[in-house]
Amino acid sequence: MGRILALFSQEAQLVKALRKEDPKAQRQVYDKYSTRMLALCFRYVCDDMAAEDVMVEGFLKVFEKIGQFSGEGSFEGWIRRIMVNEALGYLRKQKRILEDNLSDEANNIPDYAQADQNLQAEELLALIEALPVGYRTVFNLYAIEGYAHMEIAQMLGITESTSKSQLHRARALLQKMVSNWEEDFKKKVEYEKASG
Repeated sequence: MGRILALFSQEAQLVKALRKEDPKAQRQVYDKYSTRMLALCFRYVCDDMAAEDVMVEGFLKVFEKIGQFSGEGSFEGWIRRIMVNEALGYLRKQKRILEDNLSDEANNIPDYAQADQNLQAEELLALIEALPVGYRTVFNLYAIEGYAHMEIAQMLGITESTSKSQLHRARALLQKMVSNWEEDFKKKVEYEKASG
């Protein structure tokens, strides 16, 4: 319990210093959170350079709007929301969000079994990255960030039913991709057994 209070106190001191526009505090926050925030931005943008630009813009907003952080809830959670909004803003500017790339195939994907335990987190993230932009955006917001469909609809300027539909299609497409990955994995294992 004492350790949690110490961390909370450190965070409060850091926020206080940020409000005074202390460059050392800004560097500390950047160093502490940049790796996780870059990964978050990349999940939406899927381009290294663009994700880094989005993250940097996000940190500028964090420092600019630190006065709006109430101190209630997680500081990191507050930073994450800013980063998500920056990533969504980037996608909007690129006119890539919810592009109409729904195919008949996506509408008729059967329900596949759960992913095999051989699928690693990095491989699953790569599959998510391969989703069409609209699917990926809603999937990230719902499944990873934990937003409700009503919140997603407001953030993206779409209806709740569109958000639900995009999520359903993203899951179905991911299940198909996982199934294809499993088939490839089994073939690889069989090949290695046969040639070994």
